Amino acid sequence: MTMKSSNDQQGITLSNLKFFNSQLYLINFFGHILLFGSGLLIGITLTFFLKNFSFNFQIQHFQDQSFTLNPSSNISLSPPIPSHDCLVINNKTNNISSNGLGYFFMVPSAMHDMNEDELFWRASMVPMIGELPFKQTPKVAFMFLTKGAVLLAPLWEKFFKGNDGLFSIYIHPNPSFNETAYDQSSVFYDRRIPSKEVVWGENSMIEAERRLLANALLDFSNQRFVLLSEACIPLFNFSTIYNYLMNSKQTFVEAKDIEGYVGRGRYRNPMKPLIYLSQWRKGSQWFQIDRFLALQVISDETYFSVFKKYCNPPCYSDEHYLPTMVSIMFWERNSNRTLTWVDWSKGGPHPSKFIRPQVTWEFLEGLRFGSTCEYNGETTNICHLFARKFTTNALDRLLRFAPKLMQFN
Repeated sequence: MTMKSSNDQQGITLSNLKFFNSQLYLINFFGHILLFGSGLLIGITLTFFLKNFSFNFQIQHFQDQSFTLNPSSNISLSPPIPSHDCLVINNKTNNISSNGLGYFFMVPSAMHDMNEDELFWRASMVPMIGELPFKQTPKVAFMFLTKGAVLLAPLWEKFFKGNDGLFSIYIHPNPSFNETAYDQSSVFYDRRIPSKEVVWGENSMIEAERRLLANALLDFSNQRFVLLSEACIPLFNFSTIYNYLMNSKQTFVEAKDIEGYVGRGRYRNPMKPLIYLSQWRKGSQWFQIDRFLALQVISDETYFSVFKKYCNPPCYSDEHYLPTMVSIMFWERNSNRTLTWVDWSKGGPHPSKFIRPQVTWEFLEGLRFGSTCEYNGETTNICHLFARKFTTNALDRLLRFAPKLMQFN
């Protein structure tokens, strides 16, 4: 009996010991899991905190420098590069107190490495607050659409002389153009933009115009935009033209409803319902517009895509795209006339050219004051600020007449 009792007690003790060991094992097991989980949670929390701190630091770092987003590695957005016509901090014309804001307003040089998607996206940026936090001197962007060099560059050099800070120049030549046509002292030096081949009468003409506008819009101080050719001349001095453009309450896009083959005859029925025949307009390619309209033109995908699809020769988009779009969307802001005089009296697909014997004092004076028009609600006899087409053969007479007749310098 005693032996059995003793064995029973030993069995119970052994069973209790096994039970205790199993409990201890479970406690240790869950203890290790708890310890591991706590360590993992602490590690994740610490890692998130450090990453968040690093991200905030980087954002703050870039905000302090330029107010621009850090671009991803697969997008090549050119950083602002100082150029000879960019805003300068704390100079006489632009009172910018913040280094960060001054850096933001620096514009790329005319030649940059942005592709067109990047260019148009960047050019379309518009501040939501209209009132500027600094004093800005507005500039006129003179945009030359050329085959090669600006043929009458010596005349334009005299025109621009002494007016630094009031203008910007942009040139869209054929991609094969040799830049050595201008020396480093010229206002045209280094003002070439990335260009593509342009074929007369084709949609590449309006593509080039939009490209010029987009590059000019990169400079926030450009407020008026003038399209010119290599054969254009100014009819007045810089101050007169600058004040005429800046003080105008309207833009200058010629838009006429013309019957016949060269007007309504170029309309294409598939343009409906976006554009009806009654809305179809024709006008001069050579426009003078403000910043608001320039932004609308480079941002337009609706009308531009329709013209690219349906307006091909003998429909010439450079004579119809802007006149039609402006008449439909922004007619109340437009004067329905151009400031560039051209002679179409001889007929044909191209206007008259003027050589040396035709360039007289009386002829130029007639271009300057020979017509009447409306300006800011009043009648004026200054209706054209520019004229074309003038050949290099006429340059010597233009240079001789300019100082006294046009009051250059």
